[in-house]
Amino acid sequence: MRLSALGDVCHALPVVRTLQARFPLAKITWIIGKIEHQLLGDIPEIDFVVFDKSLGLGAYKKLRADLNGRQFDLLLHMQTSLRANVAAWMIPAKIKLGFDRARAREGHGWVINQTIQPGRPQHQVDDMFGFARALGIEQRRLEWNIPIPQAAQQFAVEQLPAGKKILAINACSSPSKRVHRNWYAEGYAQAADFAVRELGMQVVLVGGPTEREKQTAKAILAASPVAHINLVGKTNLKQLCAVLQRADLLLTSDSGPAHIANAVGTRVVCLHAATNPYQTGPYLDQDRAVNKYPQAVQAEYGKPLADLPWGVRAHGEDVMRLITVDEVQDALRRALAE
Repeated sequence: MRLSALGDVCHALPVVRTLQARFPLAKITWIIGKIEHQLLGDIPEIDFVVFDKSLGLGAYKKLRADLNGRQFDLLLHMQTSLRANVAAWMIPAKIKLGFDRARAREGHGWVINQTIQPGRPQHQVDDMFGFARALGIEQRRLEWNIPIPQAAQQFAVEQLPAGKKILAINACSSPSKRVHRNWYAEGYAQAADFAVRELGMQVVLVGGPTEREKQTAKAILAASPVAHINLVGKTNLKQLCAVLQRADLLLTSDSGPAHIANAVGTRVVCLHAATNPYQTGPYLDQDRAVNKYPQAVQAEYGKPLADLPWGVRAHGEDVMRLITVDEVQDALRRALAE
């Protein structure tokens, strides 16, 4: 079980791929969130059960009905939120394997009966692979293989010009509650203009349908003298996968699309000040990040990063302005040249 979010289900998917390879006859059921199901729900040989949190208490009633008469040998409980813990309590499984005590939160320890090994400072993907290790699996399959339907691929072909290198920009990290993770629109506009002028690229703006994302896209376009393609709010998740797969680079802050791009094989230049790229950044692109996280946490907590707990976040409203346009442009140039 991993209900949310988009980036986190992308973190869990290589573990599932590893289990499929090691136990090819095992029947795997994935209890997943509604939006996340739109991204992964057509993966063959996995039975998905959708948990729709928008139903409130009705989501638990539906989960109970969906699982009625079923019995599982093993639950991999890969989420520590209260919502997930209540759902885990309802799942009929002989073994309920969860996180160790140090990482358990919001009642997680009460609904499991076995734990993975205690974690160390590492990326969240490595945390997830602790579940495979608990089953005696050391050899990882670092694969995603997210299905992208032909119709979605055709959409990307129609939207993006052939014969040009493509820079995708996803400007918003979390449209509702984590806006301090977002770089500023004028910075993205200058980076986009640089990509067109100096790197010969076509820029496409991507993102979800929220008002914040749409307004941010408008601000980028208004600050840029160059015409860019605006697909913000105009794609479903499969179309977004196809667009990102056709792109040469994605420029973004710590966001779900960063991990989707990573999963479909597109290089990511991720902007980090509020969060640690070596914990939450796109797994294959950690060293491509523009990383001002050490400076940000030292400024907020008055201590160097080495003296702070792993996973501490920076929360200042202007924390992302530690990242300069010159640094982003240089990162784009280096990533494209690789």
